[in-house]
Amino acid sequence: MPLSENSNQLRRGRVSEPGRIYLITSVTWNRTPLFRNVRHARIASRICHSARTWRHGRCLAWVLMPDHWHGLVELGDEDLYRTVGRFKAAVSRAINREGKRRYPVWQRTFHDRALRYDDDIKAAARYLVANPLRAGLVERIGDYPYWNAIWL
Repeated sequence: MPLSENSNQLRRGRVSEPGRIYLITSVTWNRTPLFRNVRHARIASRICHSARTWRHGRCLAWVLMPDHWHGLVELGDEDLYRTVGRFKAAVSRAINREGKRRYPVWQRTFHDRALRYDDDIKAAARYLVANPLRAGLVERIGDYPYWNAIWL
């Protein structure tokens, strides 16, 4: 099945509900550890921090791993696919411009899970930003530079 058909099937059934909080995972192209490169990680982090990136919602917490990104995103008046797509496109443009390269940065699709209204959002954020600990990248989350949460 061609990739475009596959990505359409993945989007089928995806519901975007304004005000809903989604846990998003986006993986780099072919799981390339692109964000081991400090310059690339800093570029992606700056874009994630920018209010302009999330103008139709807001990013409550995020962590950038060597080959993927997790975000806890509260959706605004734009659908989920466009909101996440804006973030991914901005990172791709900036990294490709900086490195004078023309390679895909992200897989075309992403994984999302809507949090239930009774879910503990701060617990979800703590779980998300603890990914570097579980992956063995650091012994303390404070030692990992590529994450943030609005509760800090």
